[in-house]
Amino acid sequence: MKQDVKFKSNEWALILGASSGFGAATAIELAKHGMNIFGVHLDRQATMTNVQNLIKDIKHTGAKTVFYNINAADSIKRNETLDDIQEQFGNDSSSTVKVLLHSLAFGTLKSFIAKKQEDAITQAQMEMTVDVMAHSLVYWVQGLLTRNLIKRGGRIFGMTSSGGRRAMPFYGAVSAAKASLESHIRQLTMELGPLGITSNAIMAGVTDTPALRKIPGNVKMVEAARLKNPTGRLTTPEDVAKAIVLLSSDEASWISGNVLGVDGGEDIVGFISPRNNY
Repeated sequence: MKQDVKFKSNEWALILGASSGFGAATAIELAKHGMNIFGVHLDRQATMTNVQNLIKDIKHTGAKTVFYNINAADSIKRNETLDDIQEQFGNDSSSTVKVLLHSLAFGTLKSFIAKKQEDAITQAQMEMTVDVMAHSLVYWVQGLLTRNLIKRGGRIFGMTSSGGRRAMPFYGAVSAAKASLESHIRQLTMELGPLGITSNAIMAGVTDTPALRKIPGNVKMVEAARLKNPTGRLTTPEDVAKAIVLLSSDEASWISGNVLGVDGGEDIVGFISPRNNY
């Protein structure tokens, strides 16, 4: 079924982690439905061509877009970016950040315990991982609210994973971050409910993204997920992007405080078994 969601010309999405994976796919999909895009990313010269191509794709839809190449966890850069967004809106009180997507995948993949101390995760690495991948969501929401950039009808999304409730080699700090992110979503749901703003965590299935490829053992994860998923394939960034479009519609105003699986049923399957063929 073709989605008939259409956003207003004064509505914007602020996407943290916009240059690849879920963030990039969501930026394009929302733009196709009329939403303008603020993209926050951290890229060096080697990957800037991909960013420029993404910006062209967004503009090709007719949507407006502004990208910021910054560290999203840096408080000074965060405030500078939010101030700039406020200036972009100017005196137009109708302009609003309709969607905030937190899709930051930057953390340390190391064991808690190791024979050599240098092989174990450090306090600084643990704190950085959880700060970037969880706590920063709260600070961006605070900044949007104090500047009146997000209003009633706003949607907040944080990207989580099944790893937030499971133990995997080298994934401890990221798992802690995902669990913390889900907790922040619950708290934001309670505190923002009176303002008419919803918050949900999106739990995607195993998806072949640049972030996944950094996880040790990712090849086996992909193989297992493909066999386990009832559909017989992996989740794609586009699957997640289309779900976010639907959840950003006015009709989804009563969906809040959840961890929503966008995985084709992958997470409910307890073990790999032959699928029925019809």
